[in-house]
Amino acid sequence: MVWPMIALTDQRIRFLFLNVGHFVDHLFMLIFAKAAYSAGLSFGLAKDGAYAEMIPYGVPSLVLFGACAPIAAHLADKWSRTGMIAVFLIGIGAASIATSFATSPLEIGIGLAGIGMFAAIYHPIGIAMVVEGGGNVGWRLGANGVWGNMGVAAAPLITGFILADYDWRLAFALPGGIAILIGIVFAVFARTGRLRPPESCPREKAMVGFMPGWKRALLALAMVSSAGGFLFGSLTFVIPRMFEVSMPGISVDVAVTGVLAGIVYAVAAWAQLGVGRIIDHRPIKPVLLTIALGQPVMIGVMSTQSDYGLLAATVLALAFVFGQIPITDAVISRYVPDIWRTKVMSVKFMLNLVIGALSLLTARAILAAGGGFDTLMVVLAIVAGLVFLSALLLPAQDAYSTVPAPSPAE
Repeated sequence: MVWPMIALTDQRIRFLFLNVGHFVDHLFMLIFAKAAYSAGLSFGLAKDGAYAEMIPYGVPSLVLFGACAPIAAHLADKWSRTGMIAVFLIGIGAASIATSFATSPLEIGIGLAGIGMFAAIYHPIGIAMVVEGGGNVGWRLGANGVWGNMGVAAAPLITGFILADYDWRLAFALPGGIAILIGIVFAVFARTGRLRPPESCPREKAMVGFMPGWKRALLALAMVSSAGGFLFGSLTFVIPRMFEVSMPGISVDVAVTGVLAGIVYAVAAWAQLGVGRIIDHRPIKPVLLTIALGQPVMIGVMSTQSDYGLLAATVLALAFVFGQIPITDAVISRYVPDIWRTKVMSVKFMLNLVIGALSLLTARAILAAGGGFDTLMVVLAIVAGLVFLSALLLPAQDAYSTVPAPSPAE
């Protein structure tokens, strides 16, 4: 009885570290989203243009966030998935601390690029580690996704409070030090051998190659991920500032709007857990179509609202956007064998995040031209419609129907 309890404890520790890693990844990628305006002012930019002028300096970070994913996947396959996660945690912390010493927008851009480079490690490797072993993959992806989006939620919350009492430099330096400590603890646990992957379930063991229909499934996935990356990148970046501008009836205080953005992200994140549970027991395609249909509707509603109406519409819109995340990763786990997952996931995240970076340039162009956040939401609603059209390409038959079902113990 002792050994199963120890094994279970070890797997919980492993899963906890992977979840914390997802939290860290999204937290660090969105510190700048809240700190950009304050940093711009500190460098002497005009108040009415500081935010738009600082946006381009965050683009290289997002490009590298996606573009470096295949490199990270290759290194993990050649070396160690666990070792690369340790490199990610320590590296992103060091890059964040370095960013805090920037003395110009260009230097901030360089520091952010370093953050993006190390952040690229997590998704293709961490998510592949989450789905190792098979079983209730949807639930694990949903839980892991909640942690990731709690990082999204924490970014404006933590950064807003730091900005209220200190400055943007501490907003980068303090989380950076904590990430390094987490990375060291992770590395110590890894050296003890307690972070080994779980034993594969029968269904996972039977999956020795790509499942039938994998080409069509991955094509649909590429299109869904591209449009979804555009939405995720733009919405998570602009919402903190959008709340500052479009909620005068509630507050224009940087700390209060940061709290509101954090609450919205945190509440919407739980949609992933529900969706993950559903796709463990239901065919994926109809679930994805339902999620995809809700996105353009609610983002369109956001363009017409302010104050409390905007707050409610944003929660619902992000619930649909976040709810899509475990679905795309579950598709990969059902069609692609473990030996290929880091590679396929790296390409998926590269598409998702590089296009997400382009969304910032689109947002900047619209805002700089005087279009406003309402115009930006209309554009995003149109892009969200492409997610639904892309989802129609997904094979209707579940790939798992072609391999043995798990035993009751799974």
